[in-house]
Amino acid sequence: MNLSELLEYFLHPQHHLLYLTEWMGPWLYLLLFAIIFCETGLVVTPILPGDSLLFAVGALAASASSSLSMTLLFGLLVAAAVIGDAVNYAIGYRLGPKVFKYEQSWFFNKKHLVRAQTFYEKYGGKTIILARFVPIVRTFAPFVAGIGTMRYPRFFLYNCIGAAAWVAICLGSGYHFGRLPWVTEHFELVVLAIVLISVLPMLVELLLAWRQRTVLTKAVQTVEAVEEAKAT
Repeated sequence: MNLSELLEYFLHPQHHLLYLTEWMGPWLYLLLFAIIFCETGLVVTPILPGDSLLFAVGALAASASSSLSMTLLFGLLVAAAVIGDAVNYAIGYRLGPKVFKYEQSWFFNKKHLVRAQTFYEKYGGKTIILARFVPIVRTFAPFVAGIGTMRYPRFFLYNCIGAAAWVAICLGSGYHFGRLPWVTEHFELVVLAIVLISVLPMLVELLLAWRQRTVLTKAVQTVEAVEEAKAT
């Protein structure tokens, strides 16, 4: 890509965003399904940008040039959220309370689990609905419910209500936001800004985890060096 092409990309991002959605076609729906499923279904991916992604997709679907179907998006993403939470519940049920004894690692942050447990103790079964709107907690809430005593039929009801409300509010808000006159004129830049903002927390989380791991490694090396010095 030469300088003129790069400049054209930043001056007219709308053409490229819309081209991307057209180029991916049905695969874009599959990609969105996978992201929402992973964020809600896997405790090792709580930093995926669910809220902002739904909002950005809604804003993109509002464009007159977009071929995205809001009906299909809503049904597919609700299904992804419901299935994701169901898988998460099953994982928590299988692992049980022993998971609280696991050591923290780069892919498992124990404080997130404790935070979800505290949230669950405060709000009970309603946590499955309320946590949908709380990043990180929504990933661990079904996991904690599976560890605890919540029966699956009750969990499934809360799961469906929470998923439908979450997707409807975030996706719908983005859609109506995308239809505002100013946003309509600059919606591609707005979507890009939303995407960048949504990715930022994930990058910060990864950076903090890397720094924490680096500090811990250095501390262990220092202790080992001291022990070796004493031994000699």
